[in-house]
Amino acid sequence: MPYSLQAPVTSELLIRKSRFLGRVEPVADRAQALQQVATVRAAHPTATHVCWALMAGGHSAANDDGEPGGTAGRPMLEVLRHQDLDGVLATVVRYYGGIQLGAGGLVRAYTDSVAQALLQADKVPRTVFRTLTCTVPYALEGWLRRELTAQGATLGTVDHGQAVTVEFAVPQTVAAALVARIDDASQGQALWHGPPAAGT
Repeated sequence: MPYSLQAPVTSELLIRKSRFLGRVEPVADRAQALQQVATVRAAHPTATHVCWALMAGGHSAANDDGEPGGTAGRPMLEVLRHQDLDGVLATVVRYYGGIQLGAGGLVRAYTDSVAQALLQADKVPRTVFRTLTCTVPYALEGWLRRELTAQGATLGTVDHGQAVTVEFAVPQTVAAALVARIDDASQGQALWHGPPAAGT
């Protein structure tokens, strides 16, 4: 089971006069992560580098921000991966102290900055949601709303046209079973939009 973090946590390391400020925090998606990276940059305008790594399912990413390729972002991402984290952003701000650390030294510094922050972090189980949209006859709207509530789904937009189109987010673990229940209840009249429902 993947985990996220309860709250942001920071760390600070001084290595051969360079200062490394680590931070790990929960994020909803890549857009929020990039926004947070921009916030960290703005808070440290004189920093030499602001490297980051995002573990978020299919939207994972890493950025060395000018450090030699593969010495910052990727090692940071590996720390998150080994901790079975998802929906987590790690950033490390470096203030250069005038002494070069070499590739190995950089990898250790960025890895340790993230690892030190994670030592203080509270992990929480992460529920992965899948957004689905289906159209059902009006006669099924009440049943569908009750079923979504029972399955822990969050109701999104509801459009009343010739039939009812409902968008909802449901925990990934129950998505396939819910799709099957809706198909059964509608006797095949449910029309699914977007990715095939079978892909749950």
